[in-house]
Amino acid sequence: MHYYARVFAAVIGGSAVVTLGALGTGIVEGQAAPASTYESSHMTLGSTSTATVAPNAPIDGMAAPAITGPAQLPPEDQGLTGIEGRHR
Repeated sequence: MHYYARVFAAVIGGSAVVTLGALGTGIVEGQAAPASTYESSHMTLGSTSTATVAPNAPIDGMAAPAITGPAQLPPEDQGLTGIEGRHR
């Protein structure tokens, strides 16, 4: 019984060491990246914009509902005047 607990603890400890080593390597390499890679000496504005004239009216018009009027009640609620009959 104690043998399996020791093997399990060794596997967990080994996994922790490997994980910490991988995290440490990733953090160190992330900090060592050159900061000048994304720097630019000047800004470029409007390189992808085009000048257009806005339309005078909306293209689709106004939205209108397909169904008008009051909603129909489900069959179990038809005939009730309030909420007194819902909780039976």
